[in-house]
Amino acid sequence: MTASGTPPEGGRPGDEPAARPLNIVLADDERLFRSALAALLESRGHQVTAQVGDADALRTAVARTEPDLAVIDIRMPPTKRLEGLRAAVDIRQSHPGVGILLLSQSVQVTHLTELTGSGVRGVGYLLKERVADEHFLDTVRRIAQGECEFDQEVLRLLFNGPHRDDGLARLSTRELEVLKLMAQGLTNPAIASQLVVTVKTVETHVGSVFRRLALPDESEGEYHRRVLAVLTYLQSDRAV
Repeated sequence: MTASGTPPEGGRPGDEPAARPLNIVLADDERLFRSALAALLESRGHQVTAQVGDADALRTAVARTEPDLAVIDIRMPPTKRLEGLRAAVDIRQSHPGVGILLLSQSVQVTHLTELTGSGVRGVGYLLKERVADEHFLDTVRRIAQGECEFDQEVLRLLFNGPHRDDGLARLSTRELEVLKLMAQGLTNPAIASQLVVTVKTVETHVGSVFRRLALPDESEGEYHRRVLAVLTYLQSDRAV
């Protein structure tokens, strides 16, 4: 499960060729994986401006090319521990306009609070297995455009803290249904399709969920309201 922002109405996986190609830096010390990922991205019209295998080369490549997105393996040389994640924190601070997509074989949240300290816009954290998901390319574009996406277990660990109050009793049956689908990673158009309603109706329900859960407005709060809404659901006893 994931939590993600909402693409513009009508957006759907497979729209990449008609949109502006992205400039992307890839950082992974596994050359075969890196090459395969570059081929996948380039097949959809994106430009991989650099492929690097360590954190220092990543910092240099981002400073040199100012990409739309940096796709970063958390564990890289020389210690194969958290060099990629630490580099992502540095890039977030020095190049805030660059989207960050972290990839990992397993969940690791050390330093993630530093990465998201100014908000989760343009930040994602996925397990590497998600690269094979049919929606991966859509996720790449949305993160580069300032949205966010986290695997469910990352959300549980990253945001385990001040927003534990359930509050779901304030939601109507339909609002709770919409929130459950949000927690499954569905976009508003996908939710509308599943519920057989209009996207506008879904947007109304989503806005009502935000208000009833008393989540901060995005212009005022630290965290993306969609992430917080999903987190509230995941921490409740209604999540299965």
